[in-house]
Amino acid sequence: MNLNNHYILSAIFVSAVITFMIRVIPFILFGKGKTTPLYVTYIGKYLPPAIMSMLIVYCLRNVQFSTAPFGIPEAIGIIAVAALHLWKRNNLISILGGTLVYMVSIQFIFA
Repeated sequence: MNLNNHYILSAIFVSAVITFMIRVIPFILFGKGKTTPLYVTYIGKYLPPAIMSMLIVYCLRNVQFSTAPFGIPEAIGIIAVAALHLWKRNNLISILGGTLVYMVSIQFIFA
């Protein structure tokens, strides 16, 4: 597909406007002096754990617990993520550390 400059600039402009509007709308709706609606507070409280639960299920969907290595590398990775998060309370360290532990375990220990 041959893209011309007009199409590319239009796509960048539309993306920039939509991104800007997504960032501005919460300030317009919940600006100074306005209280946050209860449903927004509820969603802010319960949506992140729900998304994390869905990601865990998605990541473990193809694990075969009946054949070797019986999900042991995945369990080690999950334990590493949980331990790092309880220790440091930093999402980035937890995710990177758990990924590193999992990759080392599947590449070198359970290869």
